[in-house]
Amino acid sequence: MHTDRERCVRAVQSKDARFDGWFFTAVLTTGIYCRPSCPAVPPKPQNMVFHPSAAACQQAGFRACKRCRPDTSPGSPEWNRRADLVARAMRLIADGVVDRDGVPGLAARLGYSTRQVERQLLAELGAGPLALARAQRAQTARLLVETTALPMADVAFAAGFASVRTFNDTVREVFALSPSELRARTPKKDQPPAPGPAAPSTGGTLQLRLPFRAPLNPDNLFGHLAATGVPGVEEWRDGAFRRTLRLPYGHGIVALTPHPDHIGCRLTLTDLRDLTVATSRCRRMLDLDADPVAVDDQLRTDPLLAPLVDKAPGRRVPRTVDEAEFAVRAVLGQQVSTAAARTHAARLVTAYGDPVDDPEGGLTHLFPSPGALAAVDPESLAMPRTRRTTFTTLVRHLADGTLHLGPESDWPATRAQLLALPGFGPWTVDVIAMRALGDPDAFLPTDLGIRRAAQESGLPSTPAALTARAAAWRPWRAYAVQYLWATGGHPINFLPA
Repeated sequence: MHTDRERCVRAVQSKDARFDGWFFTAVLTTGIYCRPSCPAVPPKPQNMVFHPSAAACQQAGFRACKRCRPDTSPGSPEWNRRADLVARAMRLIADGVVDRDGVPGLAARLGYSTRQVERQLLAELGAGPLALARAQRAQTARLLVETTALPMADVAFAAGFASVRTFNDTVREVFALSPSELRARTPKKDQPPAPGPAAPSTGGTLQLRLPFRAPLNPDNLFGHLAATGVPGVEEWRDGAFRRTLRLPYGHGIVALTPHPDHIGCRLTLTDLRDLTVATSRCRRMLDLDADPVAVDDQLRTDPLLAPLVDKAPGRRVPRTVDEAEFAVRAVLGQQVSTAAARTHAARLVTAYGDPVDDPEGGLTHLFPSPGALAAVDPESLAMPRTRRTTFTTLVRHLADGTLHLGPESDWPATRAQLLALPGFGPWTVDVIAMRALGDPDAFLPTDLGIRRAAQESGLPSTPAALTARAAAWRPWRAYAVQYLWATGGHPINFLPA
């Protein structure tokens, strides 16, 4: 979008928050860059230059605006609606792959050469993978500086910097303030108490605000997660969805609370180096980088679907923090009730999940890894023999790496791999594509709830006819599924009391 100068200028002049994260405005006269909705007086059009990423602005020598804080805007919805190389790379960078494995590791996960990845990112985003990861580290550093009392050396380590000097130089370059000046600017009421002398510096609890593009309807989003939650791994408590997280350097517990203008995020980590990854995965689970206006406008073009959208706009697709976990749960839920699926999963969690300590609630375990599940005795599974075969085949392929489900997954190729496994039909594959892989166009025309809702809404109810009708909803059919599901009285459609 940043190449459409006239449209960008209009968005900046109207302070349109819908375009935050889509592009960034660099101001030639001040040397700063802003989000489109910056509350400051808009600069003259001739002084505006538009970039596709914060990293590109920083590469061009601009500093982040201290007023609108463009580094805290929602991410671009482009990366969650596309499955090309650039989108897959951006999802992996958000997941911290460059910080952990370098650019060669990123390229290997994508199946391309380092040069190809760098060239395509530079062409579309104006910055290569190292610059994009650096911008992400700067954002993480600012968050830790302003929301924790950690010593600066620990902040640098947790944010992924190789040295304190690099951390200091980057923060000063990006924000035009030293780390200590950033902390001093934080209001006293928002500063946490200093840690005691024996407090560990590797872990901690943080309170974050996760931004999103309005509108956001929390009912089906949190209702679905709460109603299908696996005991011990997930729970609804005191108005928040809580769950355990398996992370690269340790584990964590997150509590997510819906608010009118943000999602409250209380995150407890055993290793603060996992902050960026944990935040990214929570955003993906809640579909917070979606563009609900674009989605709803497209779905409203169908006169029979429009009333469902108008009744409660801004529905998101509830997703997952762990793609392999969700695939296993999808198999456990085949042809059984939600309650039965939760019971099956809870038994596996108790027997094979890693225990965790949760002083603030009732979470007890991490969901078992594919390696742990590969050791399950099939005869111990209380399910039909054919589904046991489906389960054991899936976890074996996940454990040995012949099937990899992750942010970098190529949606069509992964679909084909899943369909080749025994017991995987179109419904299971599309549920995984929708909620684990994040395909916004995944569709479930054979789902009984969808067919019933379609019939009640006057839409065709046979799978073939409904699929033909839904062609006009593309590429947002996964969102149409949420609106159709919401016509029923199932607990997944309501915020828990």
